[in-house]
Amino acid sequence: MERVRGAGAVLAVLVVLGAPPAAGEELSGVFQWMGKQECHFINGTEQVRFLERHFYNREQLLHFDSDVGVYVGDTPFGEIQARDYNSHREYLKYKRGQVDTYCRYNYKLGTPFSVERRVPPSVSISLVLSSSQPGPGRLLCSGMDFYPAPVQVRWFQDGQELPEHVVATDVVPNGDWTYQVLVLLEIPPRRGVTYSCQVEHVSLEHPLSRHWEMPPDTVRSKILVGVGGFVLGLVFLALGLGFYLWEKSS
Repeated sequence: MERVRGAGAVLAVLVVLGAPPAAGEELSGVFQWMGKQECHFINGTEQVRFLERHFYNREQLLHFDSDVGVYVGDTPFGEIQARDYNSHREYLKYKRGQVDTYCRYNYKLGTPFSVERRVPPSVSISLVLSSSQPGPGRLLCSGMDFYPAPVQVRWFQDGQELPEHVVATDVVPNGDWTYQVLVLLEIPPRRGVTYSCQVEHVSLEHPLSRHWEMPPDTVRSKILVGVGGFVLGLVFLALGLGFYLWEKSS
């Protein structure tokens, strides 16, 4: 089931003036009125609800709900305003029609870059070192710059899923109609084991996987190479000495 909400708001700031203020005097007060319009969609435009709310100094005075069809007061003063709005039949007819003229109309305009928009994630694995955790560090899978927000990230070890020992951040908006998520594998990686981060998203035909293995121990590798070279040198020395002694005796 798909649920999308659109909203528009109109903000007015009213300055209450008594007599014109003398030089240096401050105005008597600043009051805020705000109107907010929302469209709620379920399964595309199968079920549409139009909601209009009026606020005064952050308090909701009254609202109009297309499912109800009339204005409803939320405060004593809002009830007075609601009765006045409801007394105008043509205005009420106009408000009820905004389910189609405002909500459904704008849904068609916004669908290509909102409902149908798909941006695949970029996925990477990094080794994060921590002074508070022993060992070589922890693996972090980063899913970046994807849209829409729903995403699933899973960790695997040699092909076996690791449902536990996984900590994920919330899906965070980037502010440019894309999102990001970070998923940390709490267990330290082991040498000789392949770790995989798999991301599933509506923009992908197939799950996207990234693999990671512990790099070889460079110090240990250098020691092994040195020992191997020393042994190989002894072999050639023995062969050379044997050949020299054989030549000398013949």
